[in-house]
Amino acid sequence: MTPTADRTPTPTENLGRVSPTGYAHLRVTVTDIERSRAFYDAVFGWDVAFEVPADADEQTRQQLGFLFGGVIYAFGGGLFGLRPVAASGDRFDEDRVGLDHVSFTVAQRSELEAAAGVLDGLGVAHEPVKDVGGYAILEFRDPDGIALELTALTG
Repeated sequence: MTPTADRTPTPTENLGRVSPTGYAHLRVTVTDIERSRAFYDAVFGWDVAFEVPADADEQTRQQLGFLFGGVIYAFGGGLFGLRPVAASGDRFDEDRVGLDHVSFTVAQRSELEAAAGVLDGLGVAHEPVKDVGGYAILEFRDPDGIALELTALTG
């Protein structure tokens, strides 16, 4: 029997497994690209990997059409993109089917405290740093309410 997306394979089916070694990218849908870019640039300061240049010719615009007017950033863990196609009144809800939150790693717990200071300086609301057994987290949200988290191993 061939598995489908709406059916869980039974334990007796010999399907093999997909073995990824990491992830290539994550892209979130946002309502306002300018507002979101300002937030992600201020908080993370990542390098831009892909965006359509303002003076791009038609061929370049077509080649980069997958961006939908957004941007893809590069950072040590991979690529992170913003896709501005959501309706202006839409808001993220981790209780709907789909994304729950995005968690980024930092090297040590002290970086979480430093990040809380950065967020405070930017006026970004956040939870206190929490120890959750073997690691610590700092939770906050982007302008669309997308749940973000910084994580550091502590044990």
